[in-house]
Amino acid sequence: MEQNRISPRSPRAALEPERVPMPTRRSSSARHPLVVAGNAVFTILILIAIVGGGILLVGKQSFEARGPLAQDKVINIPRGYRVRDIADLLVREGVIDQPLVFIGGVYAATLRGRDIKAGEYQFPRQASLDDTISIMTEGKVIQHQISVPEGLTSEQILQKLLDAEVLTGNVREVPREGSLLPDSYKETRGTARELVIKRMQDAQRRLVQEIWDHRMPGLPLKSPDELVILASIIEKETGRNEERTRVAAVFVNRLKLKMKLQSDPTIIYGLAGGKGNLGHPITESEKRQPTPYNTYIIDGLPPGPICNPGRAALEATANPARTKDLYFVADGVGGHIFAENYDQHQKNVDRLRGIERQQRAGENTATAAAAAAEPPAASPSQPAAQPIRPASVKRGVKPRNH
Repeated sequence: MEQNRISPRSPRAALEPERVPMPTRRSSSARHPLVVAGNAVFTILILIAIVGGGILLVGKQSFEARGPLAQDKVINIPRGYRVRDIADLLVREGVIDQPLVFIGGVYAATLRGRDIKAGEYQFPRQASLDDTISIMTEGKVIQHQISVPEGLTSEQILQKLLDAEVLTGNVREVPREGSLLPDSYKETRGTARELVIKRMQDAQRRLVQEIWDHRMPGLPLKSPDELVILASIIEKETGRNEERTRVAAVFVNRLKLKMKLQSDPTIIYGLAGGKGNLGHPITESEKRQPTPYNTYIIDGLPPGPICNPGRAALEATANPARTKDLYFVADGVGGHIFAENYDQHQKNVDRLRGIERQQRAGENTATAAAAAAEPPAASPSQPAAQPIRPASVKRGVKPRNH
């Protein structure tokens, strides 16, 4: 009990502060230079991460923000341009207004294996930097349509390609007649004309072989080349889909019977060649003028195609209608009338002549009415204008046996 009693403190002792225990000393390892340096580096990294995160956030917002472009715009990015050159070009064209962010985005895309590709691009209105880079890294270049209609000669097709401003380069020689497939081809700006020709030739070879492999049995044609020759004649004889197989039947029947084809377009090609037309109706003397292509004189097919036929003409030639027709003549309204024998054909020709006479009479009446409606003649110093006469109807008697 005595030990538990608290001894009273003297007044002096009561005034003295109580003893505070000494603080624990840090271990020597905590004060090691490497630990201090590590702490400093860690602190710096945290600060860099915070600052970098802020920069990335701002950059991402700028990267995805709407751009300054007021409306859709087409711009050609030339080959060999550096990233800085492309940025400057896009700034000048008003597509972007933050070239440094754009350059950073391009390099980031490159690290992910997405490189910018040269070409002609259409940038949409208010395209963001992200949109702009995506368009060029994905190669979304503009495709220009080059349309080549059926029935043109190779020389005419070549001129069409030379006139296409989006294509480049020259062509060494005119492609072989009948070797090009008429169609619509989508090409990018800067595509070489020689390359387009090669594509047309490859497409024609594949199509002709496919059609030849599925041709009607018993055709009087020995090869795919002869198929193209006859198809080129059919292509020039009619532009109506519903008539092609029947026109093809006329020529196939004539070949089987060893009759001359007597096709006017072959006469024109023999005289005009790749130019395609004479500039005037065929005369009787021209029909008698001998050329390798004049099917009023030669037997069988001409030595080569007279144009570049399309798919429809090729298919009609390979699978003609099953008829006994040997003749056809224009019906006066854009089509043709067919006949199995010469007498019926002559009646069809007479009918066409009657239509032509009626049309000429109508033209004369219209001309007289126009003349009557003209104002009084002007003075000799100022002669009156002459009325324009309607073009006369072209007479087009098709194949007939002489």
